Amino acid sequence: MKKLGLFFLLLACIGLQSCKKNETPKEVAAPPVQDEKPMSVTCYKALYENDTIDLKINILKNKKVTGDMVMKIIDMPYKTGKISGEFHGDTLFVDYTFIQGTNDKKIFKNPMAMLKKGDELILGSGKIETYLGRSYFAKDTPIDFEKVKYKFTTVDCVNK
Repeated sequence: MKKLGLFFLLLACIGLQSCKKNETPKEVAAPPVQDEKPMSVTCYKALYENDTIDLKINILKNKKVTGDMVMKIIDMPYKTGKISGEFHGDTLFVDYTFIQGTNDKKIFKNPMAMLKKGDELILGSGKIETYLGRSYFAKDTPIDFEKVKYKFTTVDCVNK
């Protein structure tokens, strides 16, 4: 009797398992991504000797910041990419995700901090640390906004 009970239990498990094989996997629908319209758009340009940085900042309703930046530094490949971050007080902290030159196979990501003074943004420099592949400003070292190369001034936005 015991063996007969085990046999039916095993048969029922096999039967239930075979029913699952015919199920089609359900696709999880991702929530629709909406391109949020910016509350304001401001364009900036920074010049230092022969270097040029073009920056476009979109401020969204949730106080987040997105935008585009192109860095043309002498004797280096162009860096073209996107920024995303937010303001903490008068300082804008962003991650700059970019490619160098025409090599679109390798994507770089660096933290940046910009101090807003009036209509001007000052690109700060600080000690950057990397942990588990993520770069960030070192917490024990202040970001320097005094001895800097790049100060952004507002310019008219040009649609490309």
